[in-house]
Amino acid sequence: MTTHTLVTPEVDLVHDVHGPLPPAGGRPPLVMIGQPMQADGFATLASHFPDRTVVTYDPRGLGRSTRKDGRTDHDPEVQAGDVHALIQALGAGPVEVFASSGGAITALALVAAHPGDVTVLVAHEPPLIPVLPDAAAAERARAGFRDAYEAKGFGAGMAAFIAMTSWQGEFTEEYFAQPAADPAAYGLPTEDDGTRGDPLLSDRSWAVSSYRPDVPALAAAPTRIVIAVGEETGNTFTGRTAVATAELLGQEVTVFPSHHGGFAGDEFGYPGQPEAFARRLREVLDTGP
Repeated sequence: MTTHTLVTPEVDLVHDVHGPLPPAGGRPPLVMIGQPMQADGFATLASHFPDRTVVTYDPRGLGRSTRKDGRTDHDPEVQAGDVHALIQALGAGPVEVFASSGGAITALALVAAHPGDVTVLVAHEPPLIPVLPDAAAAERARAGFRDAYEAKGFGAGMAAFIAMTSWQGEFTEEYFAQPAADPAAYGLPTEDDGTRGDPLLSDRSWAVSSYRPDVPALAAAPTRIVIAVGEETGNTFTGRTAVATAELLGQEVTVFPSHHGGFAGDEFGYPGQPEAFARRLREVLDTGP
């Protein structure tokens, strides 16, 4: 692995290249995108593609990628521009993309804006609120974990986030009538450290989950787009958004092993099934769903 920095007027984008450039065997680079997850979250998955050149990166303002634009918000169309610049800098032609969570939203924005950049996109559980029939309630639920974070800090905010993302089905009044989630029940800190800049729990990333896919542009793109969902995700928030996004694009959702982070090893303390996930990803990239 080699680490590089793409210097632009607004951000220094740090990215890791696993394998040679140009890639061996005539296959394009496989770019892996997360949000707010950074390159290190793909370490285990990348290790299962020793025959491919895999590129991972830290999104603007996260991890090692230092912003110079004076902003703290996260916007998928801005992030898409960064990925476009990164693909151009690789100089290896159009790429294949595996994108997770908010990164899947960035990747959809990338294909809409720069359709020639990507040959195949596997977008895993994009958390797109506008595609849901209960979008207004989902926005209210999102505001709920933001409010818990602002009032009591990381532990309370993350507990409320877990409660939201593990809820099965639409966000009904039953959901909103629940008592506040207890951070101690999830092994989270109960003391407030005073910080409020978390990109997941604050409202700095609301433009990501509020993004509306450009369906006509995606339909017109030459990119083969696959919307994926974990078999364990069920009818939770990101399971529902994945299914609804696939339906918007006139396809059925493609099932992958494990859960929302099913590609991960021990990176986050909630390992998935990375070996099985990688086999499924390879199959989908090579032959289709």
